Amino acid sequence: MEIVKYIMMAIYAVVCVALIVLVLKQSKEDGGASGTIVGASANNFYEKNKGKTTEGKMKRATIILMVVFALLTIALGIVYVV
Repeated sequence: MEIVKYIMMAIYAVVCVALIVLVLKQSKEDGGASGTIVGASANNFYEKNKGKTTEGKMKRATIILMVVFALLTIALGIVYVV
């Protein structure tokens, strides 16, 4: 059981570092709530294909790593209690 703890901690550390790097590399989106109020157009080519760009891929990877981070946190909490 100790080996499983060490393996999970190593994966957890890698996910933490990768998540920090991804979050820091992303640019700030300026169109948030003010873009909604002003009425920024979301009907252009870029908005429709945003998921295929590098920014879209980084955003998707960040979300996936956040889910993995949360699941590993829960799993490590269970493993260390038992």
